[in-house]
Amino acid sequence: MALSSDFSKNLQLLCSYYKSIAEVCRRLGFNRAQFNRYLNGTHKPSANTMLKICEFFGVEEFEIMMPQNQFKLLIQVRPQLHTTENVRLPETTHFETLARSSTHDLDKYLGYYFEYYLSMAHPGKLLRTLVCFTKVNQKIYYQRTERIVEQSHRKPYHGVYLGMANFLVDRIFMVDYESLTKHEISQTILFPTFKNRITQLKGLKIGVSGSGERMPICTRVVYEYLGASINITKAFALCGLYDLSATVIDDSIKAAVKNEMEPHEVHFRARY
Repeated sequence: MALSSDFSKNLQLLCSYYKSIAEVCRRLGFNRAQFNRYLNGTHKPSANTMLKICEFFGVEEFEIMMPQNQFKLLIQVRPQLHTTENVRLPETTHFETLARSSTHDLDKYLGYYFEYYLSMAHPGKLLRTLVCFTKVNQKIYYQRTERIVEQSHRKPYHGVYLGMANFLVDRIFMVDYESLTKHEISQTILFPTFKNRITQLKGLKIGVSGSGERMPICTRVVYEYLGASINITKAFALCGLYDLSATVIDDSIKAAVKNEMEPHEVHFRARY
């Protein structure tokens, strides 16, 4: 079904503020051939597609349907529409959708944790990192910091991972990236605790090994709650690689991060 020529001309005008039609299609996630039909006025976008187009360019549907001379005057008084920096990006919508779906029950989990899991880059070693959850503008952010001392280096290596957490139904979903090299994204899913006092959280972590092969790996993980306020210097000094026989690591934690599977299991599963 064809639309009035004003819609197609107005859409062409909006696209002219971008480097190319290809860039607009990429940002919108649209098929180029289908988008060309909208530009040519030979096809009418569906209601959902029209909403995405209007949200992307920051206009209302009744505005984009205006006669072209009126529409041109309208957007000329909206200089913010002329720059891609102020355009609402698709990922913004995705993150906001998750934020709305997430409950605010994560508030009680704010604070510091030791994170334990079998190292992906150092097989057979247990890695302890420091994690801090904070709340900014009703969203939960966290930082994971690694401290690893290689035998061939005197100074420890520090890895800093930055991420966001969402409480969806009855699981804590965490996604972060390695902020120094930006070569890695990892995901962690934890069981929440329904007790008033937080001690440990357990779940699974997936990422890639820090070795040259960059093999995708899944491992069990334990978060040990330290408190809302701690001596960060002392806590960070305790982070690093440990032997599984190390007596300074609680036996219950070492048992919880083991990655064995029962004979009847067909999937690698988290443990309560």
